[in-house]
Amino acid sequence: MSLPVPTTTAGQDGLRALLAEPRRAVIGLDFDGTLAPIVADPEQARAHPEAVGVLAALAPKVASVAVVTGRPAEVAVRYGGFAGVPGLEHLTVLGHYGAERWDAATGEVTAPEPHPGVAAVRAELPALLDGTGAWIEEKGGRAVAVHTRRAPDPQAAFDALRAPLTGLATRHGLIVEPGRLVLELRPPGMDKGVALLTHVRELSATSVLYGGDDLGDLPAFSAVDELRTAGTPGLLVCSGSDEVTELRKRADLVVAGPAGVVSLLRGLAEHLA
Repeated sequence: MSLPVPTTTAGQDGLRALLAEPRRAVIGLDFDGTLAPIVADPEQARAHPEAVGVLAALAPKVASVAVVTGRPAEVAVRYGGFAGVPGLEHLTVLGHYGAERWDAATGEVTAPEPHPGVAAVRAELPALLDGTGAWIEEKGGRAVAVHTRRAPDPQAAFDALRAPLTGLATRHGLIVEPGRLVLELRPPGMDKGVALLTHVRELSATSVLYGGDDLGDLPAFSAVDELRTAGTPGLLVCSGSDEVTELRKRADLVVAGPAGVVSLLRGLAEHLA
């Protein structure tokens, strides 16, 4: 199976470095929209049906496959079907933007205490959202997300809620992370870029690939740019979406959603055989 060719020189260098020394490469992947198709109800999200098999074929050949997600680590593991799968011993899930960590080798989740501001904003949200058509997704006490995808006018509800939710978050020491018709209120100081950089440096990786689809993945793209500037080659992959164009503009390679991501990962696994 042939691999797609990145459109940038930096991306071509990143892919070349990964293929040359895979056992020192980190593969970082978002979950929703990258490994799992976007659905109206986030609780119904599941990994692409071929994702686990492809990851199990790829993971033993690289230093690490890291799923970097805003979801609680345990939820991503459950929705992804990652637990107890032979070949996934090198899989790590960095949940809540890296605040939680699940390692397939141990099956354990490690995490700090939740930020008290999360409970405070959760108590105030029902009154603020009344009549908007938006609804709340709980994130294990470490964050809370407000979705507008099922509102009568999803984009109008998203735009109208952004300022009041930012004010609410600020009062309780949190920040707002916008996404695809979702506004997440969470503690500051941790994002996918911090999580990815920390993981890559822990492993002394010599190359990195990161794939994402949403605004929350931009910090991870910036982290790869930072690594590339410092001499670590990297490849930026966009899981294509008409809802988010920023990642397309910055990516070295655009693929057709989760199915395209799975196809790319399968090609990598075959080339590293």
